[in-house]
This record gives sequence, C-alpha cells and structure tokens, in this order.
Amino acid sequence: MTTTMSIRELTRSGSKIADYDYIDIEDRKSHEYKGVLISAKYADEVKRFLEKKLAKEKQERIDEIMQFAGTVGIEERFADKSVKEIREMVAKEKHGE
Repeated sequence: MTTTMSIRELTRSGSKIADYDYIDIEDRKSHEYKGVLISAKYADEVKRFLEKKLAKEKQERIDEIMQFAGTVGIEERFADKSVKEIREMVAKEKHGE
C-alpha cells in the first residue's frame, strides 16, 4: 500500500508510516516531488540495491578516468631520475647554469 504525503503531514502523524509500504513525499504548494520514504520491512533491500548502484556508478567514473592514466610517456632523458634530479635538470636548461 502506498500514499502521497507532505512533510508536514509526516511530522504530525508519524504513526501512519507503519501503515504503508512506501510514502511519496510531495510539496503540497508547488506539487514538487521531494522523495520517498520506505517502510522498515523493505529498508534492507533498498539499501543493498542503492549500495550496488552507487558502487557501479563510482566504478564507471573511475574507469573513465583510468583510461587516460599512463598514456603520457616520460622522456628518456628523465628515465631513472628522481624528482629532485629532474627539477635540477629542467632548472639548468631554463636558466643556463
């Protein structure tokens, strides 16, 4: 069973929450959809679903970024040099020491 309530109705009659499987929350003045309140008996299922969905989205973003990782090669003259040594070499080249 489901229904639509405003936030005000939820705060005034919190005991009604137990009567429904989920409740759509709507701003009564603007009729703007605010979200959904899930019954405790479905909470674990919804949490698992959301955790999987969010993990998948996060992995997709990581995969998108990682496709570019390692694509830039390093010049041979800098190979096997520490960061400090590379900085010194670049500074000498720029300022002619």
